[in-house]
Amino acid sequence: MAETADDLSTPLGQKTVRRKRRFRLPFTGMQALAVLLGLFLATFAGFAIFGENPFGGEPMTRIAIKPSAPTEEKMAAAPATASESSVKPAAKQATPSDQKTVTIIDGSSGARHDVTISGAGDGPDKTEADAAPAMMAGIDPRLLEKSRYGMIPVAADGLKPFTVYAADADRAKAARMPVVSIVVGGLGIGAAKTADAIVKLPPAVTLAFTPYGADPTKLAERARAQRHEILLQIPMEPFDYPDNDPGPQTLLTTLAPEQNLDRLTWHLSRFQGYAGIANFMGARFVVTDAVMQPLIREAAKRGLGYFDDGQAPRSIAPSLAAAQAVPFAKGDFSIDAVPTAMEIDRALAKLENLARERGVAVGTASALPISIERISVWIKALESHGIMLVPLTTAMLKSKSG
Repeated sequence: MAETADDLSTPLGQKTVRRKRRFRLPFTGMQALAVLLGLFLATFAGFAIFGENPFGGEPMTRIAIKPSAPTEEKMAAAPATASESSVKPAAKQATPSDQKTVTIIDGSSGARHDVTISGAGDGPDKTEADAAPAMMAGIDPRLLEKSRYGMIPVAADGLKPFTVYAADADRAKAARMPVVSIVVGGLGIGAAKTADAIVKLPPAVTLAFTPYGADPTKLAERARAQRHEILLQIPMEPFDYPDNDPGPQTLLTTLAPEQNLDRLTWHLSRFQGYAGIANFMGARFVVTDAVMQPLIREAAKRGLGYFDDGQAPRSIAPSLAAAQAVPFAKGDFSIDAVPTAMEIDRALAKLENLARERGVAVGTASALPISIERISVWIKALESHGIMLVPLTTAMLKSKSG
């Protein structure tokens, strides 16, 4: 027998021990685990991407709902219920004649949107959505027009809000003597100071409300109940806008006329019963012809007066109001520009002298406690000085006749 190489290399006297070779896999256990994990993730991703059920894996329950048959009690009660007068008639299906398409212009972007409104007819089947909103006491419904924001004033049937909502005054007496008007503005923001102005100032003082505040309708209604004449102040762009921002929906010189009129409509809808509108700030706006002309035309269309507080010397409101035959007045100066008792008294005396000189003088004020106090004291002795305190509308009419 031939000896192998192992036998020859084996020491004498010892047997050769043959070792069995172990079988080894071409990869390790960790590699196998990684491959299995990769296959699992690939399968899951494929199911998520190509599966048709996006909610797969979420718990689902299917319930069959069958319409219940009417019970005998319901069937018996149906005829009686239908005959009762308290049941509201079903809203009729809108027909082409009941539909109306309106174009809405967004006050912020100027974008136009055509909207079809159903049930716009005047028949008895109008839905509750068309019901007229509650109005302030003493408001003439003929002088209201519906807008996208609510009811706004309008001239109708030969009547104008300027004349209907003007405060009572002895105009014959006012025509014979010098008159003074005081307009207290900035009301509606701050219920406490607004209430003080309403209660502590005499009815002949005109009150101007901003469109802001939690409940401007309630405060305006209270002022009218105390026989005050009221104005609506329209926020307009000042020179330092937007650092000095009058508030939401401010009329701006950079907006198109349609956008400013849309914003004006929002302001006009905030409350009712005002005889005219006035600027709230707006030193840049009131000197710009392109934006002021549509505003004054709208005031003329709606039968409103216009009051310029006089803070912008180059305001073009006087000439525009005259061209549109809009009742107009301009404030001569603010009586509480320096809010101390001495300076307010001095300004009131100056207002008296101006009234004697021209026949009409108009002062503006804010609702500061010191202003309300000094005006109240001054008014008590005013008529003994030969001067009459009148609402702003009376001063407007006297200026026009003069």
